[in-house]
Amino acid sequence: MVVLSILFCLFLLGTAGLIFISRGSLRQPQSHGFYRFFAWEFIWVLALLRVGVWFFDPLAWYQLISWCLLLVAAYLVVHSVWLLRQTGQRDAERKDPALFEFEKTGRLVTTGAYRYIRHPLYSSLLFLAWGIFFKSPDWLGGLFALAASLCLVATAVIEEAEDIRFFGEEYRAYIRKTKMFIPFVI
Repeated sequence: MVVLSILFCLFLLGTAGLIFISRGSLRQPQSHGFYRFFAWEFIWVLALLRVGVWFFDPLAWYQLISWCLLLVAAYLVVHSVWLLRQTGQRDAERKDPALFEFEKTGRLVTTGAYRYIRHPLYSSLLFLAWGIFFKSPDWLGGLFALAASLCLVATAVIEEAEDIRFFGEEYRAYIRKTKMFIPFVI
């Protein structure tokens, strides 16, 4: 009972934090950040469900898959944010409260991971969700990972419409040359 109480308190604290950092997006249900919040929430619940098995049987096949996916997720998030900050050229004219500061770029980033995929940050969240799922694969975890994945697809689709409005034909051409989440696949 104590463990459930602690997990519930962690859930509430994490959710409060996600609401705080997503407050601009949650006020705009048509923005990509609105759906990203729900993806984060599903991933947070999945992480809490897996907290007890994180290091259990570390050499099991599912744990090895998990660690590989989590490493890819960590690399993608660091690499992508760095690229956005270095080459995205922050645009002070972008006042959209649904965007994080590092997202307010005035230049389309097409180098590094962005050369192959349009949404490496969402790819990192996909890898994170499925990496957490593989800590101890079961149907409940699969439902949460799938729900997070569907929210991330919705997030990406909406963000692409926003990017087309902002970058125009340059972004349409970029769509034709790249995949959405995984190079050469999807």
